[in-house]
Amino acid sequence: MRAGIALGALVVIILLWGVFSYNRLVRLRVRAEESWRDIDTQLKRRWDLIPNLVEAVKGYAAHEKGVFERVTEARARALDAKGPREQAEAEEGLKNALFSLFAVAENYPQLRANENFLELQRTLEEAEDAIQRSRRYYNAVVRELNTNILTFPRSIIAAIFHFKEREFYMLPDEEERQAPQVRF
Repeated sequence: MRAGIALGALVVIILLWGVFSYNRLVRLRVRAEESWRDIDTQLKRRWDLIPNLVEAVKGYAAHEKGVFERVTEARARALDAKGPREQAEAEEGLKNALFSLFAVAENYPQLRANENFLELQRTLEEAEDAIQRSRRYYNAVVRELNTNILTFPRSIIAAIFHFKEREFYMLPDEEERQAPQVRF
């Protein structure tokens, strides 16, 4: 009789642990998806600023057509990107195109003094900060989810219910990870 009660208690404990583990994995998966959508929201905010920024610079530097086209094409690629790796690559291209745009703006002192341009630049910097925070949060959630999926014994529940690891948001280029060299 005692063995039956002990076995029954053990089965209940294992089932409860399984339910709690499953629910934890579901919560982490939802948080990972939510944090990815937050990155999308922040990127959309930045993408919406770019046409205004291009128009502001165009008014002063109409002959810099190639720069405007590169920014527009990079923005379109970023809008169409799917998944963390593709998104990171597209965002890197957009960042480089924006650097070119700001380099053009440097040649026009009247533009740099323009209140509209300065406000757009400030808003873009705020958007970049928000994007970085969102990416860090996403990677933290993905780390927690992947750790829970891979560690025993929770990995058993993850395998039974087909929980998959998520991809981290990483820089697309190894060179980006290197510290820049400063020479005087």
